[in-house]
Amino acid sequence: MATLLIADRDNNERIGLEWLARSHPLPFETILTVENLPQLLLTLEQQTPDVLCLELDSISPEHWDGVRQAVKGFAKAIVAMTAEATFERAEQAIMLGAADLWIKPLDPARIPRVLSRLCRELSEQTPTTPTASTSGKSGYPALFLDSETLDEEHLLYLIQPETIERLPALVPLLEQHPFYQTPHILPLDDAIACLIPTRANSTESLLRQQGYRLLDSWAASTGDGLTVVIHLPAPTVTLRQQYLTARQALQWRFYRGTRQVISVTAPVRWQPLDPFLTPKEQQGWIEMLEQRDRVALGQWMHQEFLRLDPPFPDPGLLRTRLTSLLAQVRRYMQAGNLDKHPVFEERYHHIFDSILHGPVLYRIVQDLILFVEALFDAVAEEQQTTMDPAKQALQYMLAHYQDPWLSLEKVATHVQRNASYLSHLLSRTQGKPFRELLADIRLTQAKRLLETTPLSISEIANQTGFSNANYFSRLFKKQTGCSPRTYRDQK
Repeated sequence: MATLLIADRDNNERIGLEWLARSHPLPFETILTVENLPQLLLTLEQQTPDVLCLELDSISPEHWDGVRQAVKGFAKAIVAMTAEATFERAEQAIMLGAADLWIKPLDPARIPRVLSRLCRELSEQTPTTPTASTSGKSGYPALFLDSETLDEEHLLYLIQPETIERLPALVPLLEQHPFYQTPHILPLDDAIACLIPTRANSTESLLRQQGYRLLDSWAASTGDGLTVVIHLPAPTVTLRQQYLTARQALQWRFYRGTRQVISVTAPVRWQPLDPFLTPKEQQGWIEMLEQRDRVALGQWMHQEFLRLDPPFPDPGLLRTRLTSLLAQVRRYMQAGNLDKHPVFEERYHHIFDSILHGPVLYRIVQDLILFVEALFDAVAEEQQTTMDPAKQALQYMLAHYQDPWLSLEKVATHVQRNASYLSHLLSRTQGKPFRELLADIRLTQAKRLLETTPLSISEIANQTGFSNANYFSRLFKKQTGCSPRTYRDQK
């Protein structure tokens, strides 16, 4: 039996659609309704609905890419709904792969017809067969050696649970699952291979429906996700080649989520990618962190990681790129002494482990964004609660050292103190007057740029608040004993 999910902000629309679906002879065993975006994303992943009726007007532009990825990943059939009969809404429906577009006010006669058609297209009439067997040990050699073959042609299902700890529980479920042909079940270290004899009507649609049934059974049994890769029948491809291709395709779950049925016929081709941050990207991240720019950081992360289209980069390269970002975050933590905070330190190590081993990209990205925002909140709270004007002044100078017009008066205004008093306070608590402290901050940042970027001396002077490159060079040499160029060469 099928599952229908209705996502609409209007309670009356949700009630009306549910009533229409229940009052007609439609094969929906479960009908779920949600009213907002968080509920939609959670229900999509947990329930994997057969049919989704989605109100397009409820999706804001900044959430569109994430919703599109989730909807296309977890819903088998989609009906788009809108109150705006515009080309833009029609284009959105096409991008989602919607089977139909309903314009509000909805047509009560059209709704059951469309839902009935979608159920008919999704339905499968296949006879049950005897339970599967794990006794097909002869399948193991064929899985790993091209020289080994089976008596008849087989196709391959490669199945991986969301967490490897669930693997032992997956075997009995597969043994009881009504495959159209009795499979040989071959448990592996992190997945299970099912070898199924090929028959004449083994169409892609039929095979994928078997995969979706597995997803539904596993979700009903455990609540977890399952990734099913099916290598479609290919008489000239050995089982070992099928297995290697399916192994590659398993990595697609990194982009699409863990509740997926993926069919393949050829080896996966990854998009080349340089995983390391460019000097410009490093500088951009330093500035976003120092300025606590949530909007810019979130937009950068979504553009970089959540708006990818096939062919995808190798997941290992994106994990490397994410560790480069986490290194920038680590430096930000250390600069604010947040690495001494047990909660943030534990969360940092959790994010690091998630980047290395997390199964799904969008979860890793979301966790990293939330972690950085929590760090921003902690820094802001520290700045607001501190009563030490000298410390406030230093923090302001660290955040605005790039301003060539930064002055004692401007800093004093920020901390709400008299400029003369602040100058005396800084000299007493820091051992140096304002001008020397500001120069130290700027020169420290200049050293970092000399060590980590290929920027010219003039550009570094400009980015660290020096309006005159010659003055910067003289001051740098006075403090360090060498010119900026010599310092860079030595490092």
